[in-house]
Amino acid sequence: MPGEKFFIAQIGRTVGLHGDLKLHLHTDFPEQFKKGSTFQSSRGPLTIASVNAKRGIIRFNGYENIDEAKKLTNVKLYADEAQTKANCELNEGQHFWFDIIGCEVMEKGEKLGRVTDIQRMADVDYLAIDTDETLVKAGMPKQFLLPYIDRYIIDADTQARRIDTKDAKDVLEAS
Repeated sequence: MPGEKFFIAQIGRTVGLHGDLKLHLHTDFPEQFKKGSTFQSSRGPLTIASVNAKRGIIRFNGYENIDEAKKLTNVKLYADEAQTKANCELNEGQHFWFDIIGCEVMEKGEKLGRVTDIQRMADVDYLAIDTDETLVKAGMPKQFLLPYIDRYIIDADTQARRIDTKDAKDVLEAS
């Protein structure tokens, strides 16, 4: 959805005396956190003054002493779709979650449902799928989770808004 903001990080406690803060990432793209980048937050826009990715430490313009920095503890950082696409490089076969959500899930020409959410459990992403109405009427569960792994995913075409699967119907039937 255009204009929607995505939660990408949370600011933790202060570290040291110069306004450094712990950064807790909630994104697969840590490279977007660089000096000069600005992110939305519950305290308004925040621009990065410095970042140490190895230590997970960040400092923001205007919050360069410990007393100011403490005001940012527990603040969440957000990025919108356009900012994410501009700042994050995808490898071949990778997709942003917001491009996958809303895709139809197909298997051998049959529509199984539509992706409504993605949930990460351990290190695996699961597609939360609302089952197609015709299958629900035939006695199938209204929703099911499908691991987003090669075992089940043949192709994800975000332009066509379609994900082709194999053995996903077995997962649906067992749900």
